[in-house]
Amino acid sequence: MSKPIWIKHAAQLATLASEGKGPRSKEAMSELGLIEDGSIWIEEGMIKAVGTTNELEERYADRVNEAEVVDATDHLVTPGLVDPHTHVVYGGSREREFEMRLEGASYMDIMNAGGGIHATTRMTREALEEELIEQTTLRLDSFLAHGVTTVEGKSGYGMNLETELKQLRVMKKLQEQHAIDLVPTFMGAHAVPAEYKGREDEFVDQLINEMLPVVAEEKLAEFNDVFCEKGVFTPEQTERILDAGKRFGLIPKIHADEIESYGGAELAAKIGSISAEHLLKASDAGIKAMAKAGTIACLLPATALYLREEAAAGRKMIDEGVAVAISTDCNPGSSPTTSMPLVMNLACISMRLTPAEALTAATYNAACAINREEKVGSLEVGKQADIVLWNVKNYQELQYLFGVNHVKAVWKKGVKVV
Repeated sequence: MSKPIWIKHAAQLATLASEGKGPRSKEAMSELGLIEDGSIWIEEGMIKAVGTTNELEERYADRVNEAEVVDATDHLVTPGLVDPHTHVVYGGSREREFEMRLEGASYMDIMNAGGGIHATTRMTREALEEELIEQTTLRLDSFLAHGVTTVEGKSGYGMNLETELKQLRVMKKLQEQHAIDLVPTFMGAHAVPAEYKGREDEFVDQLINEMLPVVAEEKLAEFNDVFCEKGVFTPEQTERILDAGKRFGLIPKIHADEIESYGGAELAAKIGSISAEHLLKASDAGIKAMAKAGTIACLLPATALYLREEAAAGRKMIDEGVAVAISTDCNPGSSPTTSMPLVMNLACISMRLTPAEALTAATYNAACAINREEKVGSLEVGKQADIVLWNVKNYQELQYLFGVNHVKAVWKKGVKVV
């Protein structure tokens, strides 16, 4: 039996206490559950008590000598960050495309020339499973170093049965091997493979009739995601794929309205998608529909920055009642970063979220976007002891000092991993 851990004297302890109320919206996104001179008692990887240092000193007076004590004086303590949208398993690299974009090529220009998703698809198809495990482990290590303790990962760089299964099996193995919790999403509908150009509906049929049944049978994914975009998958094709996934028990997600307004936000609300991703060009009607349906907006400000696009209307979405989460969108083409602290900074700077809203979007709401709010995303009794100790005194400073990794220590399930 491991020693208890007692984190005490935190300048601020941001609990994000939620009491199981579901994703936060409007004013609730600013409620961080702050405790000054905060303290947490951890046993067997779980949070056993949260309160002021004095409260826990009294409660555990006869056990304090048993515990490993962590003095958090002058430090902020938060839940482990949650990244609800990544493409973390892939082969190769695409740094040449970065240069091409700076020379004037658009995202779709590069994709239509055989680059973009198609380039990573070729490299991922060629990579051995062991190579993908090795490359992805390095990325997950970097996530941990930036305070991220739970990561959603999508397939989608195979677009054939063999490689999609390879990506998902890599995630399954890494979930067993790595400290990070890795949540799998099937995204066979990330793009139409080059060999199916002009026969897009045939590929949709293959997804539904050949890929989804095997993914479900092997229990390799929890979610099903589709890139609903002009020139990729139509709203009608998207709905077919996501409805089919629901029949196999997969929860729907949508890459929606990234390049142009295409009805993706409206479709996400219509089909009961747990989240809609990107949303740079979401319509006013789509935003209102998402608010009414309770669909979480998963916004990716680092992607907008990298593509030199205007960020999604995060401020407007919160004001309209949409629950907002944020993510790195870690991927080789449009957001090759693992820094959720930077993403929180960008959420404030480019989408006008407040520092409190950005922290909520990167913890509790992000956990809700991947169906993990019962385990992670807040510091509450009975949840996993996924905790970050920051080299700042308060949550405002965390966002104010931007572009810097302020992580001092990270615990995952009560084990110090950073």
